[in-house]
Amino acid sequence: MKRALILDSQPEVRDLLSRTLQSAGIEALALHTGEGAADFLAEGRFDVVFLDLHSTGVDGLALLQQIRSSDPSQLTPVVLMSDDQRPSAMSVAFDAGASFFLYKPIDKERVLKLLRAAQGALEYRHRQTRRIPVRAQTTVRWGKELLDAETVNMSLTGVLLRVSHPLPVGAPIKLSLHLMPESKPLVAGGSVVRNTSNGIGVRFEKLTVQESMCLQEFLLPLIPEN
Repeated sequence: MKRALILDSQPEVRDLLSRTLQSAGIEALALHTGEGAADFLAEGRFDVVFLDLHSTGVDGLALLQQIRSSDPSQLTPVVLMSDDQRPSAMSVAFDAGASFFLYKPIDKERVLKLLRAAQGALEYRHRQTRRIPVRAQTTVRWGKELLDAETVNMSLTGVLLRVSHPLPVGAPIKLSLHLMPESKPLVAGGSVVRNTSNGIGVRFEKLTVQESMCLQEFLLPLIPEN
């Protein structure tokens, strides 16, 4: 199920957004203050985020900058809201990286129209980050060390690998992924983002156009539409 984060100090705004999002099949987490919002953003992925431009505790622009500087969240559609009716408020929002802007007071129809406009981005990101169980033999190069590994699951942005021992978080590695029998392995760069009981989580980095295309051709047919 898709998830949304709402940050607004006005209860009527939080309530309207929560009910509207839920009617569209999106689970909503509504916060009244910015305190703690950064932790929620760091801990979990959201498919869309609604931020008050001048939220209590933490400025909405500061949270937007955090979202845009975080690799897992850079493509997340972000809606900035404000009761400041000046055109400059919208300019500030878009300059900071907002995807959409809503002047207050907001209403259900405007939110639904925005969600329809954002649907393409929502669906693309949902499929892009969907992890699919895939078993493929992989070689991991870390400096001069070579490790045999096997994929546990994959997405277009990263992979979970079963390896013989953990690697340091942040370690730059090279992967040779044997995705298809009798085909050349896909060679991709990445970095270790976490160690788990199953192995290591790796985020793909600096993929060439050809590498990205190969990964998409392999994974997209395996990803359910819904």
